[in-house]
Amino acid sequence: MGEKLQVPFVDLKAQRATIKDELDAAIENVIANTAFILGPDVAKFEEAFAAFCGTKYAVGLDSGTSALELALRAFDIGPGDEVITAANTYIATALAISYVGATPVLVDIHPETYNINVDLIEDAITERTKAIMPVHLYGQPADMDPILAIADKHGLIVIEDSAQAHGARYKGKRAGSIGHAAGFSFYPAKNLGAYGDGGAVTTNDPTVADKLRMLRDYGQTKKYHHQIQGFNRRLDTLQAAILRVKLQYLDEWNAARRAHAQRYHELLADVEAHLPVVPDFAEPVWHLYVVRVEDRDGMRAHLAENGVGTGIHYPIPIHLQPAYAELGLKEGAFPVTEEYAKQLLSLPMYPEISPELIEHVYSVMKEF
Repeated sequence: MGEKLQVPFVDLKAQRATIKDELDAAIENVIANTAFILGPDVAKFEEAFAAFCGTKYAVGLDSGTSALELALRAFDIGPGDEVITAANTYIATALAISYVGATPVLVDIHPETYNINVDLIEDAITERTKAIMPVHLYGQPADMDPILAIADKHGLIVIEDSAQAHGARYKGKRAGSIGHAAGFSFYPAKNLGAYGDGGAVTTNDPTVADKLRMLRDYGQTKKYHHQIQGFNRRLDTLQAAILRVKLQYLDEWNAARRAHAQRYHELLADVEAHLPVVPDFAEPVWHLYVVRVEDRDGMRAHLAENGVGTGIHYPIPIHLQPAYAELGLKEGAFPVTEEYAKQLLSLPMYPEISPELIEHVYSVMKEF
């Protein structure tokens, strides 16, 4: 018997191999010039990333969590305020809200798209609500027009959590260009990933961009001139140089992900699983390809036995985490989120995955 085919959940080495020389040159250039903190590559990457997203500004930061937190701070959201977001997001979304002293107010999700259910948002608004933070989960844009209409009606800020949605489009507009601002993560496994942590905020508001630049760099307008109490949250120059190289390939990589998602759709049509649903308004970038399976844990174990890596995003909803016991929300608060948390399974997805590997994933799932 030959060796079992191995399908990793994600393969970052495969991507590096395709652009190794460019990456090495970019890294060597930063080291040779010793421009490690807010070096020229940071501003050049910010300019390129803003152009890519279709915004006037991008401000590079040290993580996606910082991006969401400092975006909130830039709009003076803080203690006593409430920010509405999706119940099924990664905990970093809620933590960013908590870091500024505000309270995350969770809303259940749409049963088909897995994004925030826009029909439930208005019921969650109180006199303390200051912002809505929709999450473009798995790389699929949330339904932004009704969210913006609700925000406009109630005088709220909209900050997109675009951590998984680099290049995704909503009615033709790029994620990150639709709300008042957006937070991106460049965690290594993202569609646009650094070789360490990194993040950015995109916005069209010059005042917000200026405040973000101060907030990330000790509140300085220039060295030793501190206008506000800021932080040390700068995007590392080495990471900016790496991201500049990779950004040139992002559309191409996202197109490959779309082709892989389409192949999964076709093959898995006869497998007992709920496949992703893409609304007419969305052009996802398939950061994750997520199916729902009744016996998720059994399926996951079967895939693992046959060399297929998978992920679970996310097994325990925020409101059931000990860290958020303070919200006082018990099981049953968000029935769709809770049900799906037991069923969702993320299949291998990265630009370089081969048709052969996708077919292997299908055949193993079909056996189950």
